[in-house]
Amino acid sequence: MPNLDLPILVVDDAKFSSMVVGRTLRNAGYRDIRVANNAHAALKLIEQRAVSVLIADWLMPEMDGLQLADHVRQQDEQDNHYTYVILLTARESVEAMSEAFDRGVDDFIYKSDMTKQLIPRIFAADRMADRQNTLLRANALLVENNRELESSNIIDLETGLCNAKYARQRLQKTLRHAESRGGSTAYVMCGIRNWQELKRKHPPSVMTELCVGIARRLSTLIRPIDALCRVGDNQFAIVSYFPNSDHCTTTAFRRIFDGINHKALKTTAGYISVEAGMVLCRASAEDGTPTVQDMERSAVQGLVDAYETRRFTETTPELREGA
Repeated sequence: MPNLDLPILVVDDAKFSSMVVGRTLRNAGYRDIRVANNAHAALKLIEQRAVSVLIADWLMPEMDGLQLADHVRQQDEQDNHYTYVILLTARESVEAMSEAFDRGVDDFIYKSDMTKQLIPRIFAADRMADRQNTLLRANALLVENNRELESSNIIDLETGLCNAKYARQRLQKTLRHAESRGGSTAYVMCGIRNWQELKRKHPPSVMTELCVGIARRLSTLIRPIDALCRVGDNQFAIVSYFPNSDHCTTTAFRRIFDGINHKALKTTAGYISVEAGMVLCRASAEDGTPTVQDMERSAVQGLVDAYETRRFTETTPELREGA
């Protein structure tokens, strides 16, 4: 049975179009429907109360549907919420669709067939939004539970990520796994180059928000099998294993570098951009197994170079004699 109390927001600068969408939804029994005539008004409504489904016209003045989707995704990050975004469009090219999906849009409804497509798409959106938000709530509960496990001393209480102690344990296990099975170990360090500058500008509460935002952003960008840890005030580490050493390159982590550097994070002080440096320290089983300390030392040195060049750098640890 559909959830007729599903929170829906309709955004369209053309009042006739929004009226048609709203009437179609109400005729289907939906009760929680809000309407905005532009993207800025829509964002204010979302800040007041989150929605599960956003239906927006692609082409709108001042801020179009894609730009609105960007802002909604940033709001979702802050609120630990998921909004299912549907665009109304007359554009049917593959290039346009691909661009929209890359920007975080979930679905499309063609205006030429809107009345037939709308309700079935809302049914699907309801299921997907409910599933995603259930997972987010479950994950938030797990994070909260993890914060209570202080005695284990492997959780960073500020972000809910694992800490440096766990990163070393995981790195040790991954190095040994690669030694016995072949392949490569990747230890990726991500440091926020302008962290001290940001600390001088913003109070601790905002810096905490920013740190949590970075942790959430990184969590959405890594592979499920990878370990993400906070290893310093402004440093995060990713521990990964690649059965095929040829796949252990900066290309495999490029989307993480771009995802942190190219999109600001929302805080109560506004949108804040961070300047992240990243280094990939890779160890191939064919070349010998370094120690955890060798990997960490090489990664820290590589991160210094990454800060200076502002590029995603790559390094390999120097094996000590007898290692």
